Amino acid sequence: MRRIALVTLVVDDYDEAIRFYTEALGFRLAEDESRPDGSRWVVVEPGSAGAGTGLLLARAKGDAQRGRIGDQTGGRVGFFLHTDDFARDHARMRAAGVAFLEEPRYEPYGAVAVFQDLYGNRWDLLQPAPAPTAH
Repeated sequence: MRRIALVTLVVDDYDEAIRFYTEALGFRLAEDESRPDGSRWVVVEPGSAGAGTGLLLARAKGDAQRGRIGDQTGGRVGFFLHTDDFARDHARMRAAGVAFLEEPRYEPYGAVAVFQDLYGNRWDLLQPAPAPTAH
């Protein structure tokens, strides 16, 4: 079986990124290991271990990487956080200070609202519509 296990997200500071993803978004800290070069291997996951793609939080090195913080996808929604309870997670995230860029929308594909992470990357909070049942 093949799957995407991790996606790198360039951040400015490990600890502030960990706080945002764990406290505001409700992710769990899966790994946080110091490296010999002074960097850290930091992985956060939205669910239980191995239940989805994790984010490798990588502190920017150099001006080129620092310039990409918050704009890794050119202003497009680049990350999609699925939920099984849109209203619950939307309310919890708003209460935690997450910046939503729009009011919730109800589309044929599900309930959705765009939000920004602490660096400005755009995300969809999305509860997919139930799949049609065969008769």
